Amino acid sequence: MATPAFEDIVEDFEFLDDWEDRYRHVIDQGKAMDPLDDALKVPATKVDGCASQVWLHPMIENGIFRFDGDSDALIVRGLIAVLRTLYNGVPVSEVGRIDAAAELARLGLNDHLSAQRSNGLRSMVERIRLVARENA
Repeated sequence: MATPAFEDIVEDFEFLDDWEDRYRHVIDQGKAMDPLDDALKVPATKVDGCASQVWLHPMIENGIFRFDGDSDALIVRGLIAVLRTLYNGVPVSEVGRIDAAAELARLGLNDHLSAQRSNGLRSMVERIRLVARENA
């Protein structure tokens, strides 16, 4: 149930031979993302449970979910970009049906992230799902 944009990332990963190339690709995804406005980096948008600082700013327009985000760590910023491709543009009522762990496993992320980064990624997914549930 992944978005076409996420499927594009999966295809890109299939062409990258080793994890270092994939890691760089994730970082490049984050670098390509517009920074989150400092005015949105407030306690209400901060995600707890992450080793680095992470902010997610969800928006729901006409029943469609999307979010912007930012982090002070390049790899985490890249992970936010990957999550955006997974969730942005999805009807808010469908967000909870996306199996983020399974979709991200297709990229091999689970095998190469530290325990802290994996916990932070789960915290971001939980925040996304919570916001969608509250607004469905």
